[in-house]
Amino acid sequence: MASPNGGDDFESSLLSFEKLDRASPDLWPEQLPGVAEFAASCKTPICNSPPKWMSDLESEDIEMLKELGSLTTANLMEKVKGLQNLAYQLGLEESREMTRGKFLNILEKPKK
Repeated sequence: MASPNGGDDFESSLLSFEKLDRASPDLWPEQLPGVAEFAASCKTPICNSPPKWMSDLESEDIEMLKELGSLTTANLMEKVKGLQNLAYQLGLEESREMTRGKFLNILEKPKK
């Protein structure tokens, strides 16, 4: 086993105080041409306007998005289950109304 002082000597022997000139294109070539310029252009916003999909939203829609975004995973799953149940209930109600319309003959095409 190495002594506690021996470990410090070993680590200090691994240190390098050599200064590398990172400005040299020969030592540090750009791996993919044009990436540096593209990265620099992405840092500055192209325009301050909201995305196209967001321009059609009303304030109520944005509030709903914020509300859904603030929910925990469990609360979000509960909300999704509630929406699924509501969709199922609406399907059942629509099915009953279509059957009712069929029996009342209001869905038949008029005869010419």
